Amino acid sequence: MKKFRTALALAPLLLAATLAQAQNHTDKETKADIERHRAMAAAHEAAAKCLESGKGQDTCMKELQAACKNLAIGKYCGMKHAH
Repeated sequence: MKKFRTALALAPLLLAATLAQAQNHTDKETKADIERHRAMAAAHEAAAKCLESGKGQDTCMKELQAACKNLAIGKYCGMKHAH
């Protein structure tokens, strides 16, 4: 219980530190983030079109993962949804 209280007490501090760090982007870093978001959006649009074409979930997922390599975290290109 003591560990839980300690973690609970530290949570707001960690959140504040994370938010402070996230807000200190330079213009160059912000532009790079914008480019990454647009590239991820394009990869997801291509995945949607792939599925519409009837290629199948496995094929389209492989194409999405290839398009997102070194672009986003995780195998879902920064997004995951429920089925």
